[in-house]
Amino acid sequence: MSSDPMPLGHDLRKYFLFDSKYTNLNHASFGTYPASVRDHLRKQQDEAEAQPDRYLRYTYPELLDKSRAAVAEILCAPVNECVFVTNATTGVNTVLRNLVYGPMDVIIYFDTIYAACEKTILSVCETTPARCRKVEYQFMVHSHRAIVQKFKEVVQETKRQGLVPKIAIFDTIVSLPGVRFPFEMLVQVCKADGVLSLIDGAHGIGHIPLNLKQLDADFFTSNCYKWLFTPRGSAVLHVPVRNQELIRTTYPTSHGFHPIANQNRYNALPASGPVKTRFEALFQLVPAADLSPYTCIPSALAFRREVCGGEERILQYIRSIVSQGASAVASILGTEVMATDASSSKDELRTCALANVRLPLSIGTALDADVDVDQVGKVCGWMQKTMVDEFHTFLPVFLYYDHLWARFSGQVYLEVSDFEWGGKLLEGLCEAVKNNKGRRLEDMDICELKKTLSM
Repeated sequence: MSSDPMPLGHDLRKYFLFDSKYTNLNHASFGTYPASVRDHLRKQQDEAEAQPDRYLRYTYPELLDKSRAAVAEILCAPVNECVFVTNATTGVNTVLRNLVYGPMDVIIYFDTIYAACEKTILSVCETTPARCRKVEYQFMVHSHRAIVQKFKEVVQETKRQGLVPKIAIFDTIVSLPGVRFPFEMLVQVCKADGVLSLIDGAHGIGHIPLNLKQLDADFFTSNCYKWLFTPRGSAVLHVPVRNQELIRTTYPTSHGFHPIANQNRYNALPASGPVKTRFEALFQLVPAADLSPYTCIPSALAFRREVCGGEERILQYIRSIVSQGASAVASILGTEVMATDASSSKDELRTCALANVRLPLSIGTALDADVDVDQVGKVCGWMQKTMVDEFHTFLPVFLYYDHLWARFSGQVYLEVSDFEWGGKLLEGLCEAVKNNKGRRLEDMDICELKKTLSM
């Protein structure tokens, strides 16, 4: 690696593992990582198979501690409060399923919660006495402050009903639509009202600046593989010391668990090196999967520092490029970028590396609508599958309050021209939907669009 940072944009593509034909406009869904991190990952996997006992009992715990120290530094949190889980959904499950609920306890969540997390809440409410309440709102109509006010009202109404708002779960960045959420303000409201705060920061670390000591949420989890350039299957779970006694077990329960009835039970795989707290030891070895992605944090951070020029440079670029790019797409489509205040260059929804552009397709039941309301799911599915099969890219296309939108991701290997190409692709696909109304989706003609985009 060069000691001087590369120009951000297309020059960085050579460090990643993309097919030469692939344009990755959807970094947010699954992330990706450079070849240098792949090499570290493969090395760990090879060592684990060469001498399994040496690696898993002695080498791996040391590497895990180095990764925990590295991730704690970037999050501005104590090392003994940071552990790894496979993904943010696992982090959310770990917290919600460890809490003990009484018949009056309520879990509060928000309208745009990630679907798997909502299902986790509903599952918890099926298997415990807990109840749940949802905060309703609409982006572009309700500002961040209005959303926070609606949360306050739900909390107060819950208390008026004689119930206990036990915990609230909310995002740093919402997944669909991809927008910034007022998580900082919500943490403060939780503190004031005696509600535990659980932040689903799936789109957090490596995406926006985070200082967990200053934020001081009760629980925080974030995928490292989405924006930090680590392999899939790595996420951080942060639990302040004050709340660690609430986390009794990992999921699945494994070697670090100590039953209350027998706290001194022998651990078959004891921690090597420095003595761990109960919380740290609990998460040290949960052998349900390949754990080598957890060891890749230092390698990923080295790439970000030495090749990309460091966190500040990366975060500034990915937010800037998606802002410019999404505006270019909206201009091509003759529509708009989702925002609370379209006139502001620093709109609260767009202070992140995700942006949503409205598609020029009307939805309804009238004959003059471009898409029949009953066909929305099929049209979205056709557009997404066509992008993958015919154009070697992907954009999430989704319905949000009577309009179809496409979500774009900013990243260090992208330039505005990539977004412009994506805008022309969407324009052509939308024209195909309009011109072929009434025909089977699989019969839509995209030959001319393919010729145009290949020029």
